[in-house]
Amino acid sequence: MARCVSEMEEGTATESLLPENRRSSNWKREFFLEEMKKVSRIAIPMVLVTVSQHFVRVLPMMMLGHVSELSLSAAAVATSLTNVTGFIVIFGMASALETLCGQAFGAKQFHKLGTYTYAAIIALLVVCIPISILWVYLDKLLILIGQDPEISVEAGKYAIWLITSIFPYAILQCLTRHLQMQSLVFPMLVSAAATTCFHIVVCWALVFWFNLGIVGGALSVGLSYWFNAALLALYMMFSASCENTRSCLWEDLCSRMGEFFRFAVPSSSMSCLEMWTFEVIVLLGGLLPNPQLQTSVLSICLMVISLHFYIPFSVGAGASTRISNELGAGNPETAKMATWAVMVLGFAEMFVASIAVLACGNILGYAFSAEEEVVEYIRKMSPLISVMFLTDGTQGVISGVARGSGWQDLGAYVNLAAYYLVGVPVSVVLGFWVGLGGMGLWLGLNVASILQTIVFLLITIFTDWEKQAAIAKERLMCQGSSERLIVD
Repeated sequence: MARCVSEMEEGTATESLLPENRRSSNWKREFFLEEMKKVSRIAIPMVLVTVSQHFVRVLPMMMLGHVSELSLSAAAVATSLTNVTGFIVIFGMASALETLCGQAFGAKQFHKLGTYTYAAIIALLVVCIPISILWVYLDKLLILIGQDPEISVEAGKYAIWLITSIFPYAILQCLTRHLQMQSLVFPMLVSAAATTCFHIVVCWALVFWFNLGIVGGALSVGLSYWFNAALLALYMMFSASCENTRSCLWEDLCSRMGEFFRFAVPSSSMSCLEMWTFEVIVLLGGLLPNPQLQTSVLSICLMVISLHFYIPFSVGAGASTRISNELGAGNPETAKMATWAVMVLGFAEMFVASIAVLACGNILGYAFSAEEEVVEYIRKMSPLISVMFLTDGTQGVISGVARGSGWQDLGAYVNLAAYYLVGVPVSVVLGFWVGLGGMGLWLGLNVASILQTIVFLLITIFTDWEKQAAIAKERLMCQGSSERLIVD
């Protein structure tokens, strides 16, 4: 016993003799590793949750690809266009809750989480109405811009039946953010697993068993999103974990809705400006020779990129949760540490995914089509997809930092410049003037994504975290004053 005490005293004495900078270095390393664990506990389940939600829209296209090439082309075009005109808009707007709910939760103002969530649900359901009207006329829009009439008619039919999915999707995204900002990821993981199983069975049955084809694929998406939203709503209503955060100040709902839109518009713009560029490239592919092949391949590449994007985006969700919570609590140094922890995790995943695409390039196309022409074209595109995994994935991670700290408006300006002042012009030159076709169109996207990544990294490196914490504190204090006036 005496020996143990002596060794402990000796160890303490030895530690006290360490240089100050070495002790500081050890503390920072331990703090960084602890923060990485916290981010990982949120990020890893969120990867599965977000990919599962996106997979609901990908699976019908994969099944329809084994029905006919026309079904694949129509579903691919409709999925791409409804994604950028509807799903990505709702997804981006719901991301505003990561700033609002996250910082409120960090400041222990729990009653605001429910109010923000209900305000967001009402606001997004209203936004879904004009989106639905647009989808009704999708076939006419495609024909108007010069797309193949046969593909356009089938794509329009698919889009009309997808209207059944946009309203539950809006509710689902709000509930997901509500739980995510409280680090309640396990119930979302369970509901996502149940929804995936439900969707596989329903989609297969509607497409093949009932032989509904295009209609069955689209209808399965709506049924699955309603199923997932219902599971999360039941958990929020009856779980003891949400007892303090599911309440709503109904008299404050209108002001919260206005505040939600102030963050939702730039949040959505940051996502939409990039995704709209991808859609422009797919539509330009329809103007190339052999439009069915070009649109199918470019849409498949977009699907692959989108499916992977939700992985770094979900890693960024871990960052947005930690950063918003810590800024709301007034801990800027911890928010900074969470940023670098999530960057390490994100780069590790992106490197592995990039290598995997290169290794599987020969067989990647078979997941979407049995046509050898399509499979071979995708094999040639796989190096460009691999590069996009690295650059676009970095943006997905850093977007979580933006949502957590609240500088989405700056991200929107960066995307506008990178994709519309650089990316689209380069794509047009390479695709049409140089004659590289679909590969040239996609190469222009790579150039834009590289530029975007460089600028986002510079913004993150030079972020003043003390200032971000002060902004969060000031906003939360102003809200508190407004609530006291309402109560009085």
